Amino acid sequence: MRAAVVLLAAAAGWAQTPDPMRPDPNMPRPVAVHDSVFLEELTWLEVRDAQRAGKTTAIVATGGIEMNGPYLALGKHNYILRATTEAIARKLGSALVAPIVAFVPEGDLDPPTQHMLFPGSISLREETFQALLTDIAASLKTGGFRDIVFLADSGGNVKGMQAVAAKLTREWKGAARVHYIAEYYDYPGAARFAEETLGVKQVPEGHHDDYVISTQMMTVDPLTVRMEQRRAKGLLKINGASLEPPRSIEHGRRIVNYRAERAAAAIRKVVAASGTRR
Repeated sequence: MRAAVVLLAAAAGWAQTPDPMRPDPNMPRPVAVHDSVFLEELTWLEVRDAQRAGKTTAIVATGGIEMNGPYLALGKHNYILRATTEAIARKLGSALVAPIVAFVPEGDLDPPTQHMLFPGSISLREETFQALLTDIAASLKTGGFRDIVFLADSGGNVKGMQAVAAKLTREWKGAARVHYIAEYYDYPGAARFAEETLGVKQVPEGHHDDYVISTQMMTVDPLTVRMEQRRAKGLLKINGASLEPPRSIEHGRRIVNYRAERAAAAIRKVVAASGTRR
């Protein structure tokens, strides 16, 4: 009898113990907010409070792991997106950035095609890529975001992102919307900006690299373009344009800002047209 009483008492105690996986959704945030727009750097309380303050747009950006020029890290697009997505979110003031999607279609695996002909590249099948985007967007919707913005920094990502955006917007019937922003992926426009505004004229050298790409990467980390190693060999240039800082890094910041301005304007337009709150 006594053993049964002890067991009942213990069970009652366990029932009263808070479940760490089910905290009070309205609990106060105990510390000051961290100033970041990247979801993975925020606590759930910081995201909750940001949404309550009007940040109900989530940016989902896709990069890749692929062969690039002889000096560029395989994660070229991901480094660029680290700079551009932060700039876009801060310009909007109503958006947070989901973790950058590094795995995208890069070519067939067997037999290998496109970037998969080179070591280090990682590819997804198109159906896998679209399933990944679908689950990411659905997670963000479940988590309270009303507008989910798709950005592609690589051409092979565009078709899948457009298809998923259109499909989910139809299926969700206004509960949330997914927008593919074509204005972001405009490298010819960025090259014209570099030439006409920054005075940088390029002569193509046949590399999967150019001044616009390299200088954006340098704003995040010059090591990603092997700056010091190239300087030691007299190779710190691309397409006839010098990558010597600080000029190159300042140009990179201006290119990032140019791309972010165009993307932010397009996002404001589609969100306003969708009738959701910015």
